[in-house]
Amino acid sequence: MRLFTSSLLAIAFAGLVAPGLASAQTADTTNSVAVPVSGSGYTVGNNAYRVYFLTQENGPLQVALKVKDENGSKLICRLDANGKPTTIKVKSSAGYSIVPVATYTVAKSGYHFIEVKETSGNKLPDIAEAILSGPAAKDVKFNNSQYKGAPATHLTYKVPGDSVAAWFYSEVLVPKIADSTVNAYYETNGFNGGYMGIQHNSKNEKRFIFSIWSNYNTNDPKEIPSDYAITLIKKGAGVFTGEFGNEGSGGHSHLVFNWKADVVYKLLVGAKPAGDHTIFTAYYYAPENGGWKLIAQWDKTKTGGKLLSGLYSFVENFGDNGMDYFSAKYGNQWICTPSGKWMELTTARFTTTADKVKHPRFDYGSGVDGKWFYMFSGGFKTVGTTPRGTMITRPANGTPPAIDFNALPQQ
Repeated sequence: MRLFTSSLLAIAFAGLVAPGLASAQTADTTNSVAVPVSGSGYTVGNNAYRVYFLTQENGPLQVALKVKDENGSKLICRLDANGKPTTIKVKSSAGYSIVPVATYTVAKSGYHFIEVKETSGNKLPDIAEAILSGPAAKDVKFNNSQYKGAPATHLTYKVPGDSVAAWFYSEVLVPKIADSTVNAYYETNGFNGGYMGIQHNSKNEKRFIFSIWSNYNTNDPKEIPSDYAITLIKKGAGVFTGEFGNEGSGGHSHLVFNWKADVVYKLLVGAKPAGDHTIFTAYYYAPENGGWKLIAQWDKTKTGGKLLSGLYSFVENFGDNGMDYFSAKYGNQWICTPSGKWMELTTARFTTTADKVKHPRFDYGSGVDGKWFYMFSGGFKTVGTTPRGTMITRPANGTPPAIDFNALPQQ
């Protein structure tokens, strides 16, 4: 965390008094801290930046910008979306200078942002940092890491005793508040060596996805030896299949499908031993179709014939749009043993990739909403209160899924 000396800020503020801005004689340079745009800043539209930070205290917040602009510019700044705008001028310069903005009032602790907007239609100047000081800057937290995406959150399900899972069933619902959020993976049926779920890939595309990792350790699928290959056995109508890499490697399948917000989708993955191999098969149930549909079936080698284990779900932002809000509900998780016994999974352990040092984000969390688990991350909206490692239990449904495995579609 970079701190600025009182003398440096006092010099920067000298000679300029703007609406709401303390004079050089009264400038409060206590608790001074620089919030980097590289980790905490996001572009809004074509000509605005928002720099986010988390306050612990209320009161005056003095703001300056570390900025350079070879052509000079006029900027409008404000605190939060409805804040009073302040106009500042940035003199032309080849180097960075500290330009005072204003003193704002933080009425409530939590996430806030400084918005900087270019008024003449030119591109924004090079803004390196927002410099905060004063009472409300005390113990401010912010993201100074290289990761601008929202942190991932996970639920790892507790399986009763030493039960073996031949099938893993779950349901998912994405609320309307997160429906427009792209670069989102709401993974539902994760297991050791593979996962499936739903994705929002772009403004025009959503997917059901199912992938299996090879046991050969490489990020390049072309390097996988034939005896470690992931082989496609069959796939459903309209399903794309291929290879994936860069996060381990293996076989990938997805179906472009415009799933809807506030609609419950059902997902099912099965595992069947075949000597030293395991055959993994994934299905989805969409109300729009009124029945189960096949995604794909893959043959994975070098498994020892093991079935499903390490069951989990997650929320992931696989882009840099961490100012957007990601949220989903996960419910009615069940496993079915090889003998056909259904067992409900009602307890899960919550974890996240957020870290006070490696990725200092605090807008994430999990909990129970009625019959559902839920997870959220990103958006700089809500500071989560669920510590990493918390065990969470949802109410039991008590009625296993009515699935005739022999009647599931084969194509």
